[in-house]
Amino acid sequence: MHPAPSVILFTVLSGLGFGLLAFLGFGVPDVSGWVAFVFFFVAYALAVGGLMASAFHLGNPKNAIKSFSQWRSSWLSREAWLAVLGLCVMGVYAALLIFVGLRLPWIGAAGALLCVGAVFSTSMIYTQLTTVPRWHHWSTPVLFLLLSLGGGALLAGQSTLAGVLLALVGGVQAWVWWDGDQRFKRAGSTIGTATGLGDRGAVRLFEPPHTGTNYLLTEMVYVVGRKHAQKLRIIALICMSILPAVILLLLPVGHFMALLVVLMHLGGVFAARWLFFAEAEHVVGLYYDKR
Repeated sequence: MHPAPSVILFTVLSGLGFGLLAFLGFGVPDVSGWVAFVFFFVAYALAVGGLMASAFHLGNPKNAIKSFSQWRSSWLSREAWLAVLGLCVMGVYAALLIFVGLRLPWIGAAGALLCVGAVFSTSMIYTQLTTVPRWHHWSTPVLFLLLSLGGGALLAGQSTLAGVLLALVGGVQAWVWWDGDQRFKRAGSTIGTATGLGDRGAVRLFEPPHTGTNYLLTEMVYVVGRKHAQKLRIIALICMSILPAVILLLLPVGHFMALLVVLMHLGGVFAARWLFFAEAEHVVGLYYDKR
């Protein structure tokens, strides 16, 4: 799939923002007043900034409002509702905590669960696609949630918990890459099944369907070089998981070191999320002999 920058920004930033909001909703860290304001500002900047970035992937951003209309059948619509409800509920919780000094745990917990639900719904947009075997697996929502909660714990200053979660992220991500490389083959889709001619013998492409490009080739038949992907995987794993986990679990973490770990983790997540889209093999590529 084409790794669109707007969708990468959306999934990375909103995941971090909603992860931090979830921790704040459960009272972690235990802050109030202007300190709480700073934490909530960072969380909302990430979550809302990510949601705004997603609108730029639409052909007509004004149509974003229509995403709320299909909540019965669409994970995209459910994501929109959960995100807005989560932001609204957490807004009430934050306002009472910052300006009144009143903490209502049940409101915070409800907002936190809505934020986690929004991240889960985002992951299900991709998990439901049977046409992309690399995504159509239970590990996709697990990885999205682990990254969100691990990043949220990191931003919330929970060094030990963040270190454990990020170490777990590294293990899950490494397995997802290894297993994901085999899923397209295991799915059994070939150019023979794609054309319906497989029962007549071996099928091969005689010539391209057309001489120019089209929407399908641009958006769904992106091909990344294997050597390039392997290098990015190593960089992503080291920056996203290994180094942050080692630093958080084994070294004293001050403000400067914490900022360094956050930036390192963020860079690694961007690299991993780029690969998440770039390596996703859509079955439509079989018609163009790209798989």
